[in-house]
Amino acid sequence: MIEVASLHYGVIFKKAFSQPHIFTAIIKDFFGVTIEIDKVETEKSFSPVIGNVDSRFDLFAEDKKNRIIVDIQHKRLADHYDRFLHYHCATLLEQVTSAYDYKPKRQVLTLVVLTSGDRHKTDISITDFEPKTLAGKGFGETQHKMIYIAPKYVTKQTPEPYQQWLRAIDDSLDGEVEEGNYQSEIIQQMFTLIKKDKTTPQEYARMKDEYANEQWVRDKGEKAREEGIKEGQILAKQQTLIKLLTHLLIHKSRYHLKSICCIFVKTLEKSSNQQVSAENEIFWNFSS
Repeated sequence: MIEVASLHYGVIFKKAFSQPHIFTAIIKDFFGVTIEIDKVETEKSFSPVIGNVDSRFDLFAEDKKNRIIVDIQHKRLADHYDRFLHYHCATLLEQVTSAYDYKPKRQVLTLVVLTSGDRHKTDISITDFEPKTLAGKGFGETQHKMIYIAPKYVTKQTPEPYQQWLRAIDDSLDGEVEEGNYQSEIIQQMFTLIKKDKTTPQEYARMKDEYANEQWVRDKGEKAREEGIKEGQILAKQQTLIKLLTHLLIHKSRYHLKSICCIFVKTLEKSSNQQVSAENEIFWNFSS
């Protein structure tokens, strides 16, 4: 058992996967392609900007020999499916500079790692751009692809070599890994790289910043949910009272409208805590 810095933090994730040999290994295992690269760029963006939004890639590498561009994204956002599709398409658009056709010079592959999980609770999902017949047979055209992985949903049914990568990433999230459970030499090297005693003061500072930002977002979301629940409860009480008063207006016409309105206002003032007691009070006033 060794202590490691969690791959949940972007700074640690980039530290591990910006190493060309680790980057190429995970891409080969998930996409089945071998790429040749000298470096992995972090926080990559295009200049000039493609479209109206400046796309920024966590990890980006280009294999010019084999004509492949690969990027790895590491975040969980409310719009991550649409956001990373936009980034993927921006990489395609950036290549189309020829006046002759729209064919990109290089295949684009995107791996999205959702260390915080996903609402669909699926270990691996794929966006495949290849056109197919109704029988599912591909044409071999537009072989660009996106793969989303959520390590916390890995199971024994997750096939290898995907399973070992997902288990390794998920295992790191609590800060401890049992390195003996992994046979992959590359994964062992990744664990060595992110060992806690190799984490620099600068990396710890960025980890704290990431944690504080996530906590702020969680607190803001929780506050919004609580306010939404309270507003919903108030609205439900008001709707119930309106229905009751409508019924009484129809069936208790001998009561003056002003009296009914007075009872309605008084009941609303007293109904902040118990909806049932508010309803009972209306019935009591009209039946007594």
